[in-house]
Amino acid sequence: MAPLPVLRAALLVSFSVLLTVLLGFGLPALLNTGTRVLGLPESSVTECIVGLYLLFVLYMATPRIPRGLVEVKGRAVFVTGCDSGFGRALSKHLHKLGFTVYAGCLLKDEGGEGAKELEEFHSDRMKVVQLDVCSEEQVNQAVEYIRENLEDADRGLWAVVNNAGVSTFGEVEFTSMDTYRKVSEVNLWGSIRVTKAVLPLIRKAKGRVVNISSMMGRMGAALSSPYCISKYGVEAFSDCLRYEMKTWGVKVSIVEPGNFMAATGIMSRESMANTADKLWSEAPAHVQEDYGKARFQMLMAHVRSSCNSGQKDMSPVLEDITDAIMSKRPYTRYHPMEPHWWIRVQLMTHLPAAMSDFLYF
Repeated sequence: MAPLPVLRAALLVSFSVLLTVLLGFGLPALLNTGTRVLGLPESSVTECIVGLYLLFVLYMATPRIPRGLVEVKGRAVFVTGCDSGFGRALSKHLHKLGFTVYAGCLLKDEGGEGAKELEEFHSDRMKVVQLDVCSEEQVNQAVEYIRENLEDADRGLWAVVNNAGVSTFGEVEFTSMDTYRKVSEVNLWGSIRVTKAVLPLIRKAKGRVVNISSMMGRMGAALSSPYCISKYGVEAFSDCLRYEMKTWGVKVSIVEPGNFMAATGIMSRESMANTADKLWSEAPAHVQEDYGKARFQMLMAHVRSSCNSGQKDMSPVLEDITDAIMSKRPYTRYHPMEPHWWIRVQLMTHLPAAMSDFLYF
């Protein structure tokens, strides 16, 4: 019997050939029927096919179509999770563009390096605030500070970027309920808590809410259930909020980054090793017995091998967030990810589950 990867490859090739044949024979027949119904000469079918192909190529190859930009001067943006990663880099980027940035840092009061780095700007447009998105008190204090320090209080706050988040890994039977709660508390409830607190200021400005989700908010993955659950929640919250805020002129966008572990350093080999030891030691005895230490270690080795994987340049994410903030007509969703991940997301979300499961699991 052929190995499973060979079967998967054969299925993908077969699917590609089938699609080509269907397009090669079915599309001209369909267009012929359409031209006859419209009373057009059948000789125009070839031109139609060429035209459709050119449109597809243009869609794939053309840079993002300009949709106009808002004026930066006098506008302020609140960014959460600025101690490191996307948040810290985004704060610097937006400051460079001329925005006033309120950078929420979890470790500001503890002298965290990320907060110190942003404070060293010594700029009136870079304001670092203590922020634990899990604390109602700290969120309210941060929003009150923003309200008191806005250059034009009547103009409101232009945008909030809910970036603060945590990641974890582990199979369902090794993951405690406390872990599920903690991950959702930061990734989902933190975003909701901050958004609810700043919405009056955002509505006043007819501004933007930008929520950082993940490709894992669109498709599940083994060993990632706490993270996927929280990001699926961010997607649903963002959709509902977008419908509600349309009346107020507020635009809500979701950014779904692919694998940027190498760029953000969100998980190191050391932290993964410590987490793996904790997962095993805290697992019930019957789970340890059923899974076996060898199988568990094999899975953890696979996870550790991915900690430096993915894109090393986070500029695609920063560019998409910036577009969501500055464009007069921002997109509902942005997908800064490598092509193979984009294809996987499309297949996982559009194919019947039986087919996508066979291809990827």
